[in-house]
Amino acid sequence: MRFSESREQLEFAASLGDLLAKADTPATVRAWAAGDYGRGRALWGRLADQGVLALGLPERYGGYGATPVDLVLAFEQLGRAAVPGPLVESIAVLPRLLAGTSAAPRLEKVGTGQLMATVAMPPRVPYALDGAAADELYVVAGTAVSRAAAAAPVASVDPARRLTAVTAGESLGRVDPNDAFDLGALCTAAQVLGAGQALLERSSEYALQRSQFGKPIGSFQAVKHLLADVMVALDLARPLLFGAALAIGTPTQARDVSAAKVACSDAAYLASRNGLQVHGAIGYTQEYDLSLWLTKVRALYSAWGTQAEHRARVLHALVGT
Repeated sequence: MRFSESREQLEFAASLGDLLAKADTPATVRAWAAGDYGRGRALWGRLADQGVLALGLPERYGGYGATPVDLVLAFEQLGRAAVPGPLVESIAVLPRLLAGTSAAPRLEKVGTGQLMATVAMPPRVPYALDGAAADELYVVAGTAVSRAAAAAPVASVDPARRLTAVTAGESLGRVDPNDAFDLGALCTAAQVLGAGQALLERSSEYALQRSQFGKPIGSFQAVKHLLADVMVALDLARPLLFGAALAIGTPTQARDVSAAKVACSDAAYLASRNGLQVHGAIGYTQEYDLSLWLTKVRALYSAWGTQAEHRARVLHALVGT
């Protein structure tokens, strides 16, 4: 299968990348982790102005009815910049879940940035992301979608991913949660791949700046091999990601999404491990920006389905056991 992004898609991704590059997202991430959501909500507003928050919405609710490929391109950039907040939930998942319910009119406010929403889908997604920051919470139990209330906070390895246990409230109707889950897993795969790409870029730049024995460490064969391994892993994962985006709505959707989630998560995790080796001890410090991407990759690694669950889905699709 041959595939390449359209000129319009590439231009949109580039413009989103430019916006985020100027947004000082490390400061936004640190403020979000401390419970100060002002900078994050301001960035949320700029994303709405650029049409990012309305990508997954049906046109009747002010959205663009974007394709899964469009969403993947956007989430790559959001992951590359480590943007905090319930992005997957608001942009990709809730439009699928709420479109046929009484809460559907609320989606228009999500697209304009007036409303930040999040969702839990236990047992696969047991907690709602950023329940304290979100304006509305939802929960899916079986095939029932309901409004939800925040309960106890749950610790995350990433301080900027503030998880919340939820309790179900008013029922909104019945839904098929599988498509929404797969779309959430797909966008999370794109997000973690983008974070892995950022780690590779930062590690490569650092390898050219740091010197030992009078030479940049990037000139040493061992360091070159570490970075090359990451580049190969990321490059091999990306086609699986776009293949999964094209498979949404086809019989192989679940298999292809799971394969992409496994490959993207493993590649990004390798980027974090090798990035730490390249940076040395400074990479572990919270004051150094690298840590923001390291913790995000570790959290996204098991978000929207663990590696074991996604591997099991691929195995079942291939051999039927």
